[in-house]
Amino acid sequence: MKHTRSLAVFFATGLAAAGTVSAQDMYKSGVGGLYTGLNYTFINLESGSADADVGTLSAKVGVMATPFLGIEARGGFGVDDDRIGGADFSLDNFFGGYATFNLVNESPITPYAVLGFTRVEIEADSFLGTATEDETDVSYGIGMNMEFAPNLSGNLEYMRYYEDNDTEIDGLGVGIQFNF
Repeated sequence: MKHTRSLAVFFATGLAAAGTVSAQDMYKSGVGGLYTGLNYTFINLESGSADADVGTLSAKVGVMATPFLGIEARGGFGVDDDRIGGADFSLDNFFGGYATFNLVNESPITPYAVLGFTRVEIEADSFLGTATEDETDVSYGIGMNMEFAPNLSGNLEYMRYYEDNDTEIDGLGVGIQFNF
């Protein structure tokens, strides 16, 4: 009976120590950690025969659910329009929810894939008036985060935000991310 109690105390102490080490590793690796970031994205809008290049500024907030899975929300607005044939084209605003699938490794660069849904609002303004279109679609992309400091990283990302029969919205973004 005495040996059983000693073994139980030994295992309980081991589990408590492993839990403390695990919690320290979780904090260091960012698992369970919150993050936020800012991106500038070069957007290509193709709609019918129109092909416009516009710019957006966006913010994101997320959490690393595991070392390999992040869940995040993003929102942004247009900051640069393109004029084609007398009409100003812009991506007025967008927002969405995404999952990131991270390829964790020992280097400071972490490649990832992203999948989610985006709602976009496109606007065309000409002397004839203003036309807007709101649509939601599945979005996907690839990117990489590069760690500059323990809580600071930069990222480069390609995304397909929206696609239907005659409209495609793609973006190449560059940004900064802060981990908490």
